[in-house]
Amino acid sequence: MVMAAKHDKTLASSAPTAGGQDHWDRIYDSKDPTQLSWYEAHPARSLQLVRAAGITPADAIVEVGAGTSLLVDELLAAGFRDLTLLDISAAALRRVRERLGPRAASVKLLHQDVTTFRPAQPYALWHDRAVFHFLVEVSERRRYLEVVRQALRPGGQLILATFGPQGPERCSGLPTRRYDAATLAAEMGGEFALAESSLALHSTPWGAAQQFLHCRFERRGSSKSNPGATT
Repeated sequence: MVMAAKHDKTLASSAPTAGGQDHWDRIYDSKDPTQLSWYEAHPARSLQLVRAAGITPADAIVEVGAGTSLLVDELLAAGFRDLTLLDISAAALRRVRERLGPRAASVKLLHQDVTTFRPAQPYALWHDRAVFHFLVEVSERRRYLEVVRQALRPGGQLILATFGPQGPERCSGLPTRRYDAATLAAEMGGEFALAESSLALHSTPWGAAQQFLHCRFERRGSSKSNPGATT
């Protein structure tokens, strides 16, 4: 097993996405994780989508914008052995390492902006809850999708959760972009087939309701854009 702390990366020098490291470090340093608007005591919908993806515990999963999500705890408990967490906030990753304790040795923690991520391995599943909707600029979304194409193996599964059509227009002091299933599928392009979608209300720690769209896509096509993939 590789010690998680050795996988922390410095951010690339290009312009930061969706607020940048300082913005998110301030949030994770100033609030308990249970007081963040996106906090889930149990990531039930994400777990349902992971199960529906049909991957095995030996398959590689990357969670981008992982923050302090408890999904990694659930995946470790379920026996998944190749887990990567990526976040722009060093403070968030530090909190996760502290929470996991010795289990952190089984997880790769990558301190990076997702739009400049250069994956070192192919992944069977890409999970993103509440990063993509912060990418309000076309150029940001193009960079993000190029990284997805590099990271996700052919036939791999892409799980995205964004604010739905009635979701907040701003979150954590930043503008957001809201989606329904059709507009999110259009953003992904023809390389990704929409397998399922649903709308749900997320309750914040102070009782406000936020509409979320949850989608699972399957990647079509060849391995040309993923040099690490095998056939």
